[in-house]
Amino acid sequence: MAVTTTPLSNPLATKLIKDTDSDATAELDVASGALRVYAIEIDNTGNSAITYTKLYNTATVTVGTTVPDFVLATPATTKLTHVLGAPATGYNFATALSLASVTAGGTGGIVSPTSDVTVSIMAS
Repeated sequence: MAVTTTPLSNPLATKLIKDTDSDATAELDVASGALRVYAIEIDNTGNSAITYTKLYNTATVTVGTTVPDFVLATPATTKLTHVLGAPATGYNFATALSLASVTAGGTGGIVSPTSDVTVSIMAS
């Protein structure tokens, strides 16, 4: 697990959560409880295929079986920022925020991208 949290001095978000090796192994409860997410930057520049980052509002995830709340597609060799909800309100993960990155969209998909994917989450 390579998840870090950095405090932010920002009028919108209070922390930056960064997972530098997002793959098919779910990172569970990355913020220890409820979290409001405003934006997510996904760095898929190391992969020659599309990557699907799945976000779950639960601390217990079985990748490929648990239905994700969001599936964010990031094209091959691309770094992309996804905004959740309205920019000033974000999206509330009331229970927890867990995530995984795989090579197939939807609920299914259990294969990790070839190279690590970095997921940076701006939240409070």
